[in-house]
Amino acid sequence: MNQAFLIILTTLCISGLIKLAVAEGGFCSAASSIIDSGSNTNQLYWKATNPTLSPSHLQDLPGFTRSVYKRDHALITPESHVFSPLPEWTLTSGAYLITPAMGSHFVMYLAKMQENSMSGLPPYDAERFIFVVQGAVTFSNISGINQKLMVDSYAYLPRNFHHSIRCDASATLVVFERRCSSLENLYTEQIVGSTDQQPLLETPGEVFQLRKLIPTSISYDFNIHIMDFEPGEYLNVKEVHYNQHGLLLLEGQGIYRLGDHWYPVQAGDVIWMAPFVPQWYAALGKTRTRYLLYKDVNRNPL
Repeated sequence: MNQAFLIILTTLCISGLIKLAVAEGGFCSAASSIIDSGSNTNQLYWKATNPTLSPSHLQDLPGFTRSVYKRDHALITPESHVFSPLPEWTLTSGAYLITPAMGSHFVMYLAKMQENSMSGLPPYDAERFIFVVQGAVTFSNISGINQKLMVDSYAYLPRNFHHSIRCDASATLVVFERRCSSLENLYTEQIVGSTDQQPLLETPGEVFQLRKLIPTSISYDFNIHIMDFEPGEYLNVKEVHYNQHGLLLLEGQGIYRLGDHWYPVQAGDVIWMAPFVPQWYAALGKTRTRYLLYKDVNRNPL
């Protein structure tokens, strides 16, 4: 860990900004653990759907939230989620976390499916990506082929692709939708898979582990990345680029720089990054960080 990084962390600890982010015994370990211990804590992504809403010393403070909305970024934390019935879905509550009202050209939302629930279709000409964070669902396409999707499984559905997602018990999905930016004579195909099926890719100059869940061919106008950081690892490049991002922290905790702001983040947090906002991440705590990241690709920004 280089000297500049240590200086940054020390400064943030003194100011109290990262008490939450390193509550599991990291640099500022005086803060409480981010979740209560229990029998379910060994389940994959359990912290993402069962986060502590605030530090222990602020849990009884009315009006407290870590959520922030700025012109070029937003941090949406679980205590700010507002769920309501999802249009066209049955027995499902949704929380829209990123929408064009922010300035994005995509939608990101959580879908909490109850027993005997079923999805609706996305808007006309919109492509959809779903990722199972909790529980299990059954995916069916127009050919009548059924596939069970467990935690860490996903499906990409091309625009105007008829399909359904059914849930027999309960499940939580993160869903991305966007108007397809198609190219002439190039078409996308249905994809069903799971993270562990995808190979680790080379990341020259970086230490994190990277998997891509959608093919990198030019037919596809966005991709979904899974990025893993061990405690103490951080992005080498301080990124500034034209691509937009939507991010869900699935595991771990750390510090995210967005513009001139430094945010403690933990599993369950969602981030929107507009084009050209400076961005950087460092993983803290005792366990790995894993986040799911939307990124638009393969299209001329003009």
